Amino acid sequence: MDCYTANWNPLGDSAFYRKYELYSMDWDLKEELRDCLVAAAPYGGPIALLRNPWRKEKTASVRPVLEIYSASGMPLASLLWKSGPVVSLGWSAEEELLCVQEDGAVLVYGIHGDFRRHFSMGNEVLQNRVLDAQIFHTEFGSGVAILTGAYRFTLSANVSDLKLRRMPEVPGLQSAPSCWTTLCQNRVAHILLAVGPDLYLLDHAACSTVTPPGLAPGVSSFLQMAVSFTYRHLALFTDTGSIWMGTASLKEKLCEFNCNIRAPPKQMIWCSRPRSKERAVVVAWERRLMVVGDAPESIQFVLDEDSYLVPELDGVRIFSRSTHEFLHEVPVASEEIFKIASMAPGALLLEAQKEYEKESQKADEYLREIQELGQLTQAVQQCIEAAGHEHQPDMQKSLLRAASFGKCFLDRFPPDSFVRMCQDLRVLNAVRDYHIGIPLTYSQYKQLTIQVLLDRLVLRRLYPLAIQICEYLRLPEVQGVSRILAHWACYKVQQKDVSDEDVARAINQKLGDTPGVSYSDIAARAYGCGRTELAIKLLEYEPRSGEQVPLLLKMKRSKLALSKAIESGDTDLVFTVLLHLKNELNRGDFFMTLRNQPMALSLYRQFCKHQELETLKDLYNQDDNHQELGSFHIRASYAAEERIEGRVAALQTAADAFYKAKNEFAAKATEDQMRLLRLQRRLEDELGAQFLDLSLHDTVTTLILGGHNKRAEQLARDFRIPDKRLWWLKLTALADLEDWEELEKFSKSKKSPIGYLPFVEICMKQHNKYEAKKYASRVGPEQKVKALLLVGDVAQAADVAIEHRNEAELSLVLSHCTGATDGATADKIQRARAQAQKK
Repeated sequence: MDCYTANWNPLGDSAFYRKYELYSMDWDLKEELRDCLVAAAPYGGPIALLRNPWRKEKTASVRPVLEIYSASGMPLASLLWKSGPVVSLGWSAEEELLCVQEDGAVLVYGIHGDFRRHFSMGNEVLQNRVLDAQIFHTEFGSGVAILTGAYRFTLSANVSDLKLRRMPEVPGLQSAPSCWTTLCQNRVAHILLAVGPDLYLLDHAACSTVTPPGLAPGVSSFLQMAVSFTYRHLALFTDTGSIWMGTASLKEKLCEFNCNIRAPPKQMIWCSRPRSKERAVVVAWERRLMVVGDAPESIQFVLDEDSYLVPELDGVRIFSRSTHEFLHEVPVASEEIFKIASMAPGALLLEAQKEYEKESQKADEYLREIQELGQLTQAVQQCIEAAGHEHQPDMQKSLLRAASFGKCFLDRFPPDSFVRMCQDLRVLNAVRDYHIGIPLTYSQYKQLTIQVLLDRLVLRRLYPLAIQICEYLRLPEVQGVSRILAHWACYKVQQKDVSDEDVARAINQKLGDTPGVSYSDIAARAYGCGRTELAIKLLEYEPRSGEQVPLLLKMKRSKLALSKAIESGDTDLVFTVLLHLKNELNRGDFFMTLRNQPMALSLYRQFCKHQELETLKDLYNQDDNHQELGSFHIRASYAAEERIEGRVAALQTAADAFYKAKNEFAAKATEDQMRLLRLQRRLEDELGAQFLDLSLHDTVTTLILGGHNKRAEQLARDFRIPDKRLWWLKLTALADLEDWEELEKFSKSKKSPIGYLPFVEICMKQHNKYEAKKYASRVGPEQKVKALLLVGDVAQAADVAIEHRNEAELSLVLSHCTGATDGATADKIQRARAQAQKK
């Protein structure tokens, strides 16, 4: 345990700092880091180096090389820089490399050197050129701050949603500030800059002078400044060799340290652990590294090589040409367990477990001591927590074995924290591997979340590892394996050296019917890569037609989209394709396409009936569908035409179409309608009543009601209305008029073709029993009983039924015998039935 703490360095009395190696770098750099533009992403992210940057001593003919490495030095990409001079490099939160050029253009590259996009920081930056630039991160995303040749600042807080903001001018500024940085306060980005002994804070509205509280006198210039990872604290390096540390709002001083070095440092970075009360700053010169804080002494390290510092959430990464190290404050749990002569419960439990492995009785003594103090639960938790902060797997296992040993003596210790820590450490050890090169600490991992870590593995195209992690952690398929497989498929379609058939088959064999995977999204990526045929093959595996059709339309495969829409049975989808086809094709080709798709043609006809009648007529004409064309003109004559002449002309066109369709019945009926319309117009002119748009029957009825019986009879003869129908019409009309005298004359004009029972029924409907009895006597024998019952003569109806000896008539009469007065009639019927049965 003494050897374990050999690399611990105390900073004052309350904190230790340790530096351990993450990787031995093997990237074979030919130049020093000082001769390159360097950018390293936080959370164990990649490193970008721009070799041979533009320098005055360099010849313009030498093109620089942009190289991207993992944190372990494994090469990820290398490309010859063919654009303009670069001022600064930086990584976004999505691990995209931002290259800021002198002309204000920002080029964005992926982690594998693939060009993503570019944007400009505005005309003012273009005119005045870029002197310096910084990439910063806020809760809204990654931003860019620019210092122009006019000593003005321009920034955008989020490069994904570019909104340029020109900061206010600093009064009297005639040269570049000695140092500057970006602050984020109250969700707003600010610029803090130093000009001689003065500090200026720029916000969106004004430039204000600020003074650090408690700053030692004699400062004539600020040489370096640093903001903490969370933007809560600020450090200032002065020309007197003092380092002032306080809050980023410059309202409170934390401490001040004099390092007795007046030379400006290369880098100054905060090194503090989350929720730690200790505050420390790491300052780097050419060959010296110093950790200072609220203590009279500092920690100093000798740098054998030119190094670069990367700020992290819980420490500082330090890499050079040969090594990559991590410097951080020793966590509380680790300090309590491993501190020399520690009597913390975790330290005793670790010793007890080691003695137990030696089969020593001291294990029982240590364990009893912990139990007597009631600190066994705390000891287990300390060992679990300390294991999370260890980098070496052997030490992790030792601490977890101690925690597992202590759990055996606890009745109700929840196993969740132990199981989660084991899982988290397996994941962390996997991604820390040299070939993966993501040296995350436990604190960074928890801040980053497993979903973001999986995204970063996918970004590095480490699909097998990402899938293994998902399966090991048993993540939901849609959030885990399915999503990763979809990313893999999108990458697969970019491999243009493999045939479309092979790529489509490989993707289908790998994905199958995996839930949450959209083949249409993969096909869209293939189409975006210029592989249209591959996209079509992939769409064959997409079960949802609603996802297939939009992409097919986008790919100009409208006819195939129409077939897919028809197969789906979704009429809305079919209509979408039809409207797209209508706008895309000329009229003739559009109609020919519809002719080959009967279902689509039928649906389009339905659409045209409500929206585009003229198009519907063109469809019928092209198909020589004279029957439907005739029906179209019939509907048009009533829907569109108001003048009688126009309606008659439309009907004539319809009749001609019916003749061409060899439908003589429809043609004759249409001609009859034309004659009726002309006659109705003449009747309106002569009689002054409303006849237009009445049916033939209604026209006859109207004439009868108006007293024009002769005209009605003539109309019936002209249109060959059958006598039975005419009698019904006249009977109904005269009854409605209650013209009983005319009705009686009409009944006697000749023998009724409909009989006289209808006369009885009509009269009773008008509540005229007197007139009904007149016609009841004239009703034939077969309907006599019914007529007598209608007029209420039950007794006579019974006599007729008995005379006819008709069982149905007897039952009918019997059903009408409801009152006491009909009792004798009912008895008579019963006797008649009895006699009939004896015979």
